[in-house]
Amino acid sequence: MLNKKIEEVKFICLDTETTGLDTKNGGRICEIAMVGSRGGQREGFYTSIINPQCHIPADITAIHGITDEMTSQAPKFADIALNIIDFLQGNVVVGHNAAFDVGFIQNEFELLGLKMPEVIVLDTLKFARTHGNFSRNRLGIIAQELGFSCEGWHRALADTVMTEKIFYYFVAKFKAMGASTLGDLFDLQTKKVIGFNKQEN
Repeated sequence: MLNKKIEEVKFICLDTETTGLDTKNGGRICEIAMVGSRGGQREGFYTSIINPQCHIPADITAIHGITDEMTSQAPKFADIALNIIDFLQGNVVVGHNAAFDVGFIQNEFELLGLKMPEVIVLDTLKFARTHGNFSRNRLGIIAQELGFSCEGWHRALADTVMTEKIFYYFVAKFKAMGASTLGDLFDLQTKKVIGFNKQEN
């Protein structure tokens, strides 16, 4: 997979909104958005508010604007789990601070006694820290400083679209440096140069 040409890979940019900051303290997903693309061309998207089956604290609602009332009639994660599997299976996940979102998605699958599909993950936050020069590495700040709209920041679809634009900004930058494969992108999360030994994944 890592030897695949960048243009051949389907990337799934995603974002979640949650009821808290930590699954260990009972945090659940209350919104998810995923946007698929290959070679910079859109190949579908999926977004849904999710009933987290728990209360959303007021201080969390103040961040993303999602209320208990909004989620009360929404599908539970169990209802859309197969849709998420279909979207992720065999593709590469891209997120901003991706470990947060992937951790929450993994937790939701585990609560159902299922496993999240095994995926390679790329993180635009790591790209920004290693190759950027932004005033802050928060998603909306990066988008704004690159000239992208940050309207709707902290809602899943808006954040996913911002992540996608930032991702392809870095892809273009890395291609100019000589990157050609998924493995090159994977390495460039933590390295400033291209061309070291990669293991097939």
